[in-house]
Amino acid sequence: MTHLQLYPLSFEPIFQYRLWGGRRLGGWMNKPLPDGPIGEAWILSDRDDHASEVAEGPLRGKTITELMAQAKAAILGDHAGRFERFPLLLKFLDVREMLSVQVHPRDNQTELLPVGESGKTEAWVVLDADPCCRIYAGLKSGATAKDLGALTATTANDHLASFKPKVGQGVLIKAGTVHALGDGVLVFEVQENSDVTFRLYDWDHVDPKTGKPRDLQVEKALACVDFDQGPVMPEVPSQQTTAPFQRAEYFNDSHFRLWRLQGASPFDVGSAGEPRILVCVEGAGCIEYGGADHPMARGAVTLLPAAIGVCRFRPDGVVTVLEIAVPEHS
Repeated sequence: MTHLQLYPLSFEPIFQYRLWGGRRLGGWMNKPLPDGPIGEAWILSDRDDHASEVAEGPLRGKTITELMAQAKAAILGDHAGRFERFPLLLKFLDVREMLSVQVHPRDNQTELLPVGESGKTEAWVVLDADPCCRIYAGLKSGATAKDLGALTATTANDHLASFKPKVGQGVLIKAGTVHALGDGVLVFEVQENSDVTFRLYDWDHVDPKTGKPRDLQVEKALACVDFDQGPVMPEVPSQQTTAPFQRAEYFNDSHFRLWRLQGASPFDVGSAGEPRILVCVEGAGCIEYGGADHPMARGAVTLLPAAIGVCRFRPDGVVTVLEIAVPEHS
């Protein structure tokens, strides 16, 4: 049992230096950025090295890690017995230059996973995309381990499937899928709570902080690659409801579900017995709970603990909100 009085919990973003990043997240999220290229904003993270802090209310300054230790059942509800830490990691990515060609291990590849880590299936929703940007996802027919182990900027297009992303598309990157993105794309990312990445090729980047290229992990990466994974195609969400607001589903994976909610009329969010996460990607509004309004604007994240159940979202004009759930089984 918990003595904490939970409510819709907003969190401060954790900005991450990345040599491939840009400066777009500051204006997009209306937040000051640290110096240098900022590639990622971790908006909900239960990690030992980067734990999200509550931004408002009586629990301000508490980390999600502390709250999970004190009130895991109230936060996770029906999922409390399955997880020791919050199971998802949420980010915004501003990829100004190409992200490395990389791959993530599957949950059952324990020989490649540090203690306490899971595999890493992830998904993106495209929020902004320059005309020249590209997403690489999956392999072209006939690609071999020898091909992938010797990638160059010239040969990447020979072996890796790719497409030009458009705003509103979704991309599911299952563990084992070779992928990269960049040259001017902004995405929301949801993933398993894991930070395990193996690089195959890094586009000859040199890290200005060290003056050296970043390390590659070609052997481990090749051990993860699903060579049966052909081209991964972008997805558009499947419409589920159209009135009084539009609800459409992007992904129903074994690790997470994600919907897009759009409209100008109030709508329900959250679910009894399980947590939900809301991410505002356009417009603004308020979550109504306990007689109080909990505001959200573009770039904001709010965790609805299982214990508070269904809430009402009241838009301020037209709003687009992503709602994320942890599936019953993974």
